[in-house]
Amino acid sequence: MTSPSPSSREVIVEADGGSRGNPGPAGYGAVVLDPVTGETLAEAAEYIGVATNNVAEYKGLVAGLKAARALFPDVTVHVRMDSKLVVEQMSGRWKIKHPDMKPLAAEAGRVFPAGRVRYEWIPRERNKHADRLANEAMDAGKQGRQWEPSASTAALDTSAARNAAAPPPSGPPGDATAGAARARAALGARPGVTEATGPSGAVGRTGTTGGSLGTAAWPSGASRPSGPAAEPDDGLFAAEEALTAPASGDFEAQAGATAPTGRAARTHAPEPEAAPTGTPAEPTGPEEAGSAAAPAPAVSAGSAPAPTAPAGQPAPATTAAPGQGWSGGPDMSAPATFVLLRHGETALTPEKRFSGSGGTDPELSAAGLRQAEAVAEALAARGTVQEIVSSPLTRCRQTAAAVAARLGLDVRVDQGLRETDFGAWEGLTFGEVRERHPEDLDAWLASPKAAPTGGGESFATVARRVAATRDRLTAAHAGRTVLLVTHVTPIKTLVRLALGAPPESLFRMELSAASISAVAYYADGNASVRLLNDTSHLR
Repeated sequence: MTSPSPSSREVIVEADGGSRGNPGPAGYGAVVLDPVTGETLAEAAEYIGVATNNVAEYKGLVAGLKAARALFPDVTVHVRMDSKLVVEQMSGRWKIKHPDMKPLAAEAGRVFPAGRVRYEWIPRERNKHADRLANEAMDAGKQGRQWEPSASTAALDTSAARNAAAPPPSGPPGDATAGAARARAALGARPGVTEATGPSGAVGRTGTTGGSLGTAAWPSGASRPSGPAAEPDDGLFAAEEALTAPASGDFEAQAGATAPTGRAARTHAPEPEAAPTGTPAEPTGPEEAGSAAAPAPAVSAGSAPAPTAPAGQPAPATTAAPGQGWSGGPDMSAPATFVLLRHGETALTPEKRFSGSGGTDPELSAAGLRQAEAVAEALAARGTVQEIVSSPLTRCRQTAAAVAARLGLDVRVDQGLRETDFGAWEGLTFGEVRERHPEDLDAWLASPKAAPTGGGESFATVARRVAATRDRLTAAHAGRTVLLVTHVTPIKTLVRLALGAPPESLFRMELSAASISAVAYYADGNASVRLLNDTSHLR
């Protein structure tokens, strides 16, 4: 780190915080940067014991502001954070009612005089330095010690990542970005083979989605990065804020969703079947609802026809079909195929109530039992399932048992497939949560790091769990077809990650009770979504 001599009278403070459990072991990180050169002027990080994500984020902000003041007492500060909650509250646009947040926000406000600090929300992928510091602090706390600046590699790692011209392809099976990178690297190594380009020279990418995401679906018109949105440390969220939030809950409805007027578009409540023209649809609750738009057909790698050339002209360069195999390129051997089965209905399903892993663990209703038998008959007729893995929740184990009885297979339970814990919201409708916990609900709708009232799980936490489960199961079942009996959140998250789609895509998917979806995972990281929300067996 060099001597502090900023290129202007303004410095940038980037801050972050995290909790492994929310509440759980927590830490924060903050960095002071020169706004022109990007030079690191100061770093701060600390393990703070058991706390929530929001407390850790606020403590990171306070530490970053104090570090800036220690360097330059008269400087103005541009704060950049990936916490929508902190940015909006410190900017004065959202009220601060939570008792743990008020003193921290007041402390942050006292570091510099009013008007000397401005706040900006950024995606998490642009907040890697502070995020890395926070994780270093939590890692140190896990080892029973505090973070030490001399042991930190955050500045080096983020600088190397920023300066790398072409990051090496890496990532677990099902990470569409990593799979595409491997495919492009293999193509680039073959003479005479080029990547296909689209309009404006856009490069075609196997197994990914790309292009500009636009700003309409994001709070405050914040622009989002183009290309797949993926969280740096787990391949899940570009900004856990921008997620975020992944999936609906087992409140499981989350097909199409609209936000209350003036709020982020990432609501977790379904649209009513229809609304008067020109009138915003009012959320009706977090259980089943129909999607406003049909899902796009799945496209697997290598499905595009080969280009042709007019007679007498050289044929255009093409990419080899993945199935042909490239020397030293992607591994296109038999994939691990996950058949994703959402459990049948419970009594809470038609009432559109939050029903996650922290509630009463309801059984299948009479309708749900009929659905389980119907899906069991359909899967027996297909005859491709070789193993069955289920969420530990009763409704999934009952659905899995019905299928296992028809197929003559055992059922293995995996805790990683359980649904989100919705805390104090379990058993409530969306409207009831809005009445009882309006501020917590607003925070939850705005940020993937925000947890439901009463210590539930944030969607960021759930997505990390689901991705880890995916990696473990794909490694254990390479080349086999496995039925995963689980819930809305895990299934939509797996599909989104396989497509490399942005977080808001989760609210463009419908997932009915006892529906079947399927994703194939190749060893090189590519994934192919082969089916989504098939309910033909229920008709």
